[in-house]
Amino acid sequence: MLDLIVTYRFAFTAVILFTIGFANVMVQKNLVKKVVGFNIMDSAVFLLLASLGYVEGGVAPIVGDVGHHPLYINPLPSGLVLTGIVVSVSVTAFSLALIQRIYRRYGTVELDELLERVKKEAD
Repeated sequence: MLDLIVTYRFAFTAVILFTIGFANVMVQKNLVKKVVGFNIMDSAVFLLLASLGYVEGGVAPIVGDVGHHPLYINPLPSGLVLTGIVVSVSVTAFSLALIQRIYRRYGTVELDELLERVKKEAD
């Protein structure tokens, strides 16, 4: 069992991180803490994707003066991770800006209080 955990350590770590982030999103009532939970989940997915592209003993897929190396690391997961990081940062910035606007308008970022105030305003 320990050999399995050591072999797939990055996948296990990604599952643990994703579970922590998901539990945070589900349990927390504070909107900022929910955004932090989403960021933890993003990091877990990035770790998993990056670990899937890694090849033990492989080199970067750049052919230079050295010549052909038979074992290359897959560059596709790295590209997906970089793209995902850019999207994640953008979504986080937008979410935090939206939370700031919500706080200015309703005076709270707690989900229960926010729903009460929105309901009162609608009535």
